[in-house]
Amino acid sequence: MNIPTEIVRTVVAISETGSLSKAGERLGLSQPAISSQVKRLQSLVGGALFVRTANGTTTTELGKVAVQQARRILEANDQLLRLGGNNEGPQPLRLGMSTMLAEEFLKLQPVDALADIMVHVDMSPAIIRGLIDGYVDIAFVYGNPSLEAEDEVTIASEAEERSVWVRSRDFVLRPGAPIPILAWPGDDWMMRTLTKHNISYKIVFRSPNHQLRLEAARAGYGLTACPERMIPPFLVSAKDYYLPELPVRKRLLCVRPGLEGSRATALVQRLSSLFFNGTKTIRQVSNV
Repeated sequence: MNIPTEIVRTVVAISETGSLSKAGERLGLSQPAISSQVKRLQSLVGGALFVRTANGTTTTELGKVAVQQARRILEANDQLLRLGGNNEGPQPLRLGMSTMLAEEFLKLQPVDALADIMVHVDMSPAIIRGLIDGYVDIAFVYGNPSLEAEDEVTIASEAEERSVWVRSRDFVLRPGAPIPILAWPGDDWMMRTLTKHNISYKIVFRSPNHQLRLEAARAGYGLTACPERMIPPFLVSAKDYYLPELPVRKRLLCVRPGLEGSRATALVQRLSSLFFNGTKTIRQVSNV
């Protein structure tokens, strides 16, 4: 039995968009066609790949393995096509970056500097996973436990970054009320800090989009975290007595194993100069 590439591509699209309908829009397929392809693959692998939740369509444990293999199949398919000259010029470098860093990146990059780069923006854990699976070449992310116990990854540059709580200027917490938190999917960083200090909180807004979280803070919905150097003018650093200091995070520039070429080297050097004060520290991460 063979699995058609179209079905493999559909599964990856659903995983990346978190929605059957959005995957259909990306691929130019109707939702019934998407559903049919998913059912066919599920019958072949013997189990459900996706489950619907309040936050959208997410992968099951079996689905996570299937998506990982699907990405490898697509990468092999694309590399095979390149052997036959089915491409016009060099393939673009695939740069993955955290949603928190994307706006700053775009402001500092002239349009012509992105001519041969395909930028993929997502949460840091997803970008790191893409780096390890081989569908992201260079990753500009925040350090995450998902780097642990993984295959070797090259860290080209790193820097410590302090983050702070931010809120609107007129936000006031009612006495005795839990702290309203604006979080992102999979966040255990703010939550872990509050729990460690036995502070009561409740998540009132969750989005993978950093700018939306900042806008929610502007509207007074609650508090969120932001790198101290990136606090927007419409928010202030929340230095209220009840807020614990957030732990320092690492900003990383990573390169996938085996990546070579002058274009990749030039991009790494440019990003190191822009975001790491020109500091270049090459080290390997394996079972960190």
